[in-house]
This record gives sequence, structure tokens and C-alpha cells, in this order.
Amino acid sequence: MTPGEQLLWLPLHAFIVCGLLHLIALRLFPRLHLLDFPQRYGLTRRRLPYPTGIVSTAVFLCFFAALSQWSRQNIGILLGILLITLTAFCDDRRPLPSALRLGMQLLAAFLIFATGTHIFTITNPILTNGIIKLDTIRLPLAYFGNPPLLSGIFTVCWLLLTTNALNWFDGVPGQVSLLSAIGFLTIGFLAISPRIAHLDPALQQHLALIAFVLAGISLAGLLFDFPPNRVLMGDTGAMFFGLMLGILTIYAGGKVATAFLVLGVPLIDSFIVILQRIARGKSPLRGSPQGEHLHHLLLSRGWSQRQVVLLTALLGTTFGIAALFLSTREKFFAALLLLAIMTGLHLYAGRASTCTPSACS
Repeated sequence: MTPGEQLLWLPLHAFIVCGLLHLIALRLFPRLHLLDFPQRYGLTRRRLPYPTGIVSTAVFLCFFAALSQWSRQNIGILLGILLITLTAFCDDRRPLPSALRLGMQLLAAFLIFATGTHIFTITNPILTNGIIKLDTIRLPLAYFGNPPLLSGIFTVCWLLLTTNALNWFDGVPGQVSLLSAIGFLTIGFLAISPRIAHLDPALQQHLALIAFVLAGISLAGLLFDFPPNRVLMGDTGAMFFGLMLGILTIYAGGKVATAFLVLGVPLIDSFIVILQRIARGKSPLRGSPQGEHLHHLLLSRGWSQRQVVLLTALLGTTFGIAALFLSTREKFFAALLLLAIMTGLHLYAGRASTCTPSACS
């Protein structure tokens, strides 16, 4: 199979396999008592298969193991995925202490970094050709090749941010699947474009293939969790997709600005909510039972779940496509524009009455 044929047929195979396994999950999960807990949120609907994010993760791990060499870096990524997935799956079934969840996320992110997934430089969007180096100070860890300290801090924080941003935004069915698909497609097309031609051609091909496989997996899940949804992916799926978006931007040569534009909706939304909580004197990590995120507020203004998902898709697609063609400085101004749009949407939606439990589910 030629490289071009691989980019078409392997993602299609991933889409079909993941779709078939979701069909099986519709019958199997209820028999295994893997169902959600609507009573926790005052809902009266029937229980749904949950968390089906484990299906998406399992399909990807099989494809990743088959397509990747058994290098230290890839083993670190596999271990990180397993840690995040198992922790999130247990938390979906029975809530775990927040400190334990954070500790496992930190361990997963550190393993991914220590085994070779690094961000060495950041482009300064203000200065022309300005480069911020992150590899000037090295950690004395000979087994891991003495990894750079600043790079480690930035990489771990970036992976924690992308992992949790999608999870925080998982308030409307289909929203995470659709936004993830947009992100993976953007990274895939970026990988085969001349904009990262400095990477080894084999690495570009591998990056594009992994990104498109993930896009196929997320689109297969979307068939089942788009409103009215038949399954719930849970934190297991949301955190997996967020982690992989963070990893692939590092693979692409630290395309953090590109990822920020694609994930700008959940990232900026989370930033606004945190600032609002601090302004009210509340802990930024403690949520409100009424819901404070943009999707909660829009639902309380009478928007349907589908309208909220389509708004997210419109913004993610628009800025994701723009990221493929803009320079670093232009991406900075695009990010400011997205910030203004999100702020305006929060001001508009914030006039709404408190959303009901059924709307916020």
C-alpha cells in the first residue's frame, strides 16, 4: 500500500472498526452494567452505555501499536495513554479523589515527556523570528537522556491543559467528538503541508497517518453521541482525545499556536470561567451545580444541544482552517479575535437564567 493509500484506507478502517464496536457496546455495555448515572443529576431518562470512550481508546491503541515502532518514546506514549484512560474509566464508574486524578495525570504527562516527547522552542508571536529556547537547562536523568527542565515544565503543563480542557467542555453530547475530529484533521493536513517540511518525511507521514486515524475514530463515535445521543463517552473519551491532541501538536514540531486556535473554544471558555470564579472569591477548581461554561449558558437561553455543537464546530473549523495558512504572528491576532468572540458569547449567554439539570446534562 502506498503512503497516499495508507492515509485514505487506514483511517477508513479505523472508522469502520470503531463504529462496529460502538454497535456492539450498545448491546454489551448494559449486560455488563456499564451505564451512566442520570439520577446523580436529577434526570429521569433511561441509562445510557457509559463510558464508551474506552472503545475509542482501545481501537487507537491497536492501530498505534501496529503502525509504530517500539521505541522508548512510543512506549512512553502508550503508558501515558493507559494511565489517563484507566484513571478516567475508574473515575467514571466511581468518583476518585481530585488529588489522585491530578497525580495520575502528572505522572502520565511526565512519562510522555521523559521518554522523548519534548517541546524545545516556542516562537514569540510579537517579535519577528523570535524564538524562546526551552532546552538551556538539563535535568540530571541520564536514563532519560538528561531532558531539558523548561521544556519539561511546558510540555507537562501543555498536556495537562489539553487533557482537561476537552473534559471540562464535555457538557453537551457530540461536542468533544466533533471538536476532536476537527483538531485531528487540522493536524493531519498540517503534517502533509510544506509548513512543517523541516521534519523528516517519514515522521510527517507517520504524524499525518496517526492524526487521520484518530479523526476516523472520533467521527465514528460522533455517529453515536451526537444529539440525541445513544451513548456517553465520559471522561475516559474526553481526556483521551485531549491528551492525543496535545501529543500530536508536539509531534508536529510544537505547533502550540495551531492547536490553540483549534481548541480555542474550550481553552478560552475554561479561562473565562476560572477568572469568574476567582472574581467571586471561589476556588477556580470547584464547579457550580448550575453550570458556568458557555454550553451551559447557551442551553439556558433556549439553544438546543445541536445548535451548541454546531456553533462549536463552526468556530473550530474556521480557526482550524485559518491556522493552516497563517504565520505565527497572524495566529496570535487570530487568537485575540477568537478571545473577543468567546468573551462576547459569554456576555450574551450570561444574561440567561440558571440552566436546569436537564439542560446541563
